[in-house]
Amino acid sequence: MTNTPDTASMVTAKSEAVQAFILHHMSDSRTWSWLPAGHEQLPAFLTLHGIMVIGSGILLIFCLAMACRRPTPVPHGWLNFVEFFVKYIRDDMAIPFLGEKDGRRLTPLFCSLFFYILVMNLVGLIPCFYTATANINVTLGLASITLFFMIAGTILRNGPIAFLKGFAPPGIPWYILILLVPVEFVGLFIRAAALAIRLFANEMAGHLVVFSLLGMLIVYGATALPISIMAVLVFIQEIFVAFLQAYIFTLLSAVFIGQRYHPAH
Repeated sequence: MTNTPDTASMVTAKSEAVQAFILHHMSDSRTWSWLPAGHEQLPAFLTLHGIMVIGSGILLIFCLAMACRRPTPVPHGWLNFVEFFVKYIRDDMAIPFLGEKDGRRLTPLFCSLFFYILVMNLVGLIPCFYTATANINVTLGLASITLFFMIAGTILRNGPIAFLKGFAPPGIPWYILILLVPVEFVGLFIRAAALAIRLFANEMAGHLVVFSLLGMLIVYGATALPISIMAVLVFIQEIFVAFLQAYIFTLLSAVFIGQRYHPAH
């Protein structure tokens, strides 16, 4: 590529266009450029990420309904896929951290979190769609569900007195408890915030890398063609990350809720 003023200005213009596209894709907006001309503006009560949240929920319900529409003694197809994850979540996440009774009782919660996050992550990988879990407001909403069970669930299960005693481990000197109790109380909310930030940051970072690599093709043309191989590899990795982040969020939710339900352990 010849380094001339015209070429430099063209590269700058393309770079700015790519940056604007990436920012629009990663940020929440009420404008969907892929809609028919003249209808790009969404209603005032909807945003792009809101549509993805609602659409992912509908898609999840549809997939589960299709998987379970004809129950058979021997699972097959989608039902076999769903049963594998449900049994894993129940036997390797819920029960080990919450015990037999509480684990089975909260298995539907953890399954819902896992599959819902997974669907939102995968929907975000479809061209022209957006990643709702790359929005901190969405992940905070999901983390608030875990926080609700850490607080309200523990109070209902153990009582308010036992809930408060959970911040003061037995056998600790009183002068250490003066510092430990506030730290434990604040840590309750830090754990929930960590869930939200971890999911949000990983999903946003992965998409930024993919778009940045593809943007180099737009800016530099055929010269950057080898970059497309790396973009494809990162995209495949993002499919794995979609499952991994859903797993981590669900596992940590089980760990955090189990810590509050059974503070003695």
